[in-house]
Amino acid sequence: MTKDVLVTISGLQIMSMAEDSEPVEVITAGDYYKKNNKHYVIYDEVTEGFDGTTKNIIKLQEDCVDITKRGITNVHMVFEKNKKNITCYQTPFGNLMLGIDAKNISIKEDEHDISVNVEYALELNYEHIADCTVKMAIQSKEGSGFHICS
Repeated sequence: MTKDVLVTISGLQIMSMAEDSEPVEVITAGDYYKKNNKHYVIYDEVTEGFDGTTKNIIKLQEDCVDITKRGITNVHMVFEKNKKNITCYQTPFGNLMLGIDAKNISIKEDEHDISVNVEYALELNYEHIADCTVKMAIQSKEGSGFHICS
């Protein structure tokens, strides 16, 4: 895996009261490195309507995905298989208390790609609001070919 990577993140939230769930997708350039048997992906995110960026750090290891955002929004989310984690999500509109209960985490790695799939229940202020899926594809820019995760 090279230092320069393309990062594709797609997510789907299935709200219990909503009929249609709209997927969200981000494709951006990032930096990758591996340290102490953990994968790190770093990229900047622009939030429409706000000046500045949010720096994202994704740390991957077996049965755990750790995401830290610093900037316009601030949060440290930990997705651990079969464990519930609580965090405060600081947004420009106020703070939210999030509960993350990861049901399944799959991380597959080859020479030029890492694929991540996380299924979790999301709580807002201690109330279940959605069952969610997040898929990530981290691909070497110089690898075998760019593709979008599905």
